[in-house]
Amino acid sequence: MKTYYTSLILVLVTVIIFITQLSVSGFTESFLLASSDVFSRPWILITSVFLHGSVIHLFGNMFALGLFGLILEHNIGTKRFLAIYFASGLIASFVSTYFYDSSLGASGAIFGILGTLAAIRPRMIVWTYGVPMPMFVAAIFWMMLDIVGAFYPSSIANIAHIAGLVFGVAVGMKIRKAYSEEEKTKKKDKSVSDEEFNKWEDEWM
Repeated sequence: MKTYYTSLILVLVTVIIFITQLSVSGFTESFLLASSDVFSRPWILITSVFLHGSVIHLFGNMFALGLFGLILEHNIGTKRFLAIYFASGLIASFVSTYFYDSSLGASGAIFGILGTLAAIRPRMIVWTYGVPMPMFVAAIFWMMLDIVGAFYPSSIANIAHIAGLVFGVAVGMKIRKAYSEEEKTKKKDKSVSDEEFNKWEDEWM
């Protein structure tokens, strides 16, 4: 299982796209997620993930993608990382169409990464608003913030965050279960090998 720092490539691509947003008139409007246009232009469910509304919006998302994306990719490999990133972004975008007229940003996809990490690395310490806490506690804290935020009008698509996080946790639990079963199988195989070795030793030594 190889790691190729794909999260950093995604960061670079997103930054280049943001520069294009600033340089090309009408670019953002052509590719953002307009809920009324989803069935006629379904690709905007994904293209909107690469768009951002401001430098602060971009910086916050890209910092999280670069940091947590590298950690997740290192733990599960590039293919799984990419699958989780794009699936989380797609699901977050789809859910958003039921709550917002339009939206953009990688937050939903990034929350999918955070949710997966919370499931497979729950005790990993992260700093959240200047406070160190286990990853699973941080995930609960972020979830609560978005649940509260969903009831107050703002420029943040809190529902997209929740959708991405829930999906990420579900995928992470599945990965964790598969890993546990694999470890049990390895231990079982190892014990059989030890028995065979001991039998051979008794007969020939």
